Amino acid sequence: MFFHDRSHAAQQLVKALAAYQGKNPLVLAIPRGAVPMGRIIADALGGELDVVLVRKLSMPANPEFAVGSVDESGWTYVAEYAATAGATADYLEQEKQRQLATIRRRRAEYTPLHPPIDPAGRIVIVVDDGLATGATMISALHSLRGKKPARLVCAVPVAPPDTVARVAQYADEVVCLETPFDFQAVGQFYRDFPQVEDAEVIEILRRS
Repeated sequence: MFFHDRSHAAQQLVKALAAYQGKNPLVLAIPRGAVPMGRIIADALGGELDVVLVRKLSMPANPEFAVGSVDESGWTYVAEYAATAGATADYLEQEKQRQLATIRRRRAEYTPLHPPIDPAGRIVIVVDDGLATGATMISALHSLRGKKPARLVCAVPVAPPDTVARVAQYADEVVCLETPFDFQAVGQFYRDFPQVEDAEVIEILRRS
């Protein structure tokens, strides 16, 4: 266990991201768990907070395990092991449509008063509370790269080494505080890891 809770993890990330303080970075949190962390990081670095909406495509027999991911535009990342995990082309298309519906609902609820903040020319820091397969982070980084940020940074408290290597192909920099080999799930590295609800996300973004 490395972190007391998400706030503690965010405070540790702030230290690792100190080079961006005062440079007005755009901190984009992956909902829902990373949004409270994004608020702490954006405030500490003097940046702006928004969300990047991506969803994992779940394995047919295990909804917690990602076989890919989809971004807000509909671009899909499919992991090389998806077929062996039982994810057929038809299944992936159905799962993609289901997750896109969730993305559309969240966009309508999370940022009803403004469109997504434009990342063009900005230092963009994409935050999550941890990576397992890295699928959702890959979709987030891919979607943002096409919008021409000046620098694209992935910032997470914990991820397995092979995931960090995979994600690094899509970012200019990966800031990962811990890379344990005995990785089972993100929550095992937090003492307190409650689910973040939509209402909390909406309130944080409303105050931003």
